[in-house]
Amino acid sequence: MKMGCSVASPLHSLKPGLVSVNGVVIPRDEIAREAQNHPTPSPAEAFKVASQALVVRELLLQEAKRLNVEWHALEDERGRRETDTDAMIRALTEQEVTTPEPDEASCRKYYENNRGRFSSSPLWEAAHILFGASRHDRKAYAAAREMAQVASDLLTKDPRRFAELARQHSSCSSAAQDGNLGQIARGRTTPEFETALAVLSPGQLSPPVASRYGFHIIRLDRYMPGQPLPYEAVAERIASYLAEKMRHRAIAQYIARLVSRSRISGINLPNIELNFA
Repeated sequence: MKMGCSVASPLHSLKPGLVSVNGVVIPRDEIAREAQNHPTPSPAEAFKVASQALVVRELLLQEAKRLNVEWHALEDERGRRETDTDAMIRALTEQEVTTPEPDEASCRKYYENNRGRFSSSPLWEAAHILFGASRHDRKAYAAAREMAQVASDLLTKDPRRFAELARQHSSCSSAAQDGNLGQIARGRTTPEFETALAVLSPGQLSPPVASRYGFHIIRLDRYMPGQPLPYEAVAERIASYLAEKMRHRAIAQYIARLVSRSRISGINLPNIELNFA
């Protein structure tokens, strides 16, 4: 039997509470499995969101079959193959949904309204002393914590000893450069290190900072805030973002049209959140 918007089982044969699309029932165990992909405050809400997602998927699959959409599964550079379902839905939306390209005026307007988002990464010039140990080795980790605290106490009394202590005790290769790490951009260190670095003033030392590598004593030497980027440097990125946003809106409108001419029971679709990976 060919599935599509014109296909239906007798509605009176469906049990109350069953989720169905044009007479095709979506099994509760399938909804339960899908609910695991939708973290929500309650199981009931997860079940609802999962039901909505599967209803949308079923709508799109039915339409792809009705239109006899040609499709083939793609593979990424790592050899991972998309599922047949994803391939059919992708082919359908590529064929049926027209997405306008953002023009330069729209891109420039977005840039002007969101200038704060477009700047180079701030840079920190810093040095550290690493007392290395793995968190999985409790004894070594405790010893590293104690050594870091002793060094921190010494540096509180005489910060000029930082280079000396780095050369003598740091487990990092930067010990050969008195602990100097050079310039550090956002995202280049561990979250704990970056958080500690961000609150320091130039010349200031941190207390011992725990990370998966052990304990750090950090010295901030210089901070260089990010600089605004010109429109030309981000125009391509803005165009890609706006194009993707317009694509999502166009697909949502397309699904709304499918919903309006379909028979859906067991779930309400208003305010449904659409997610197309």
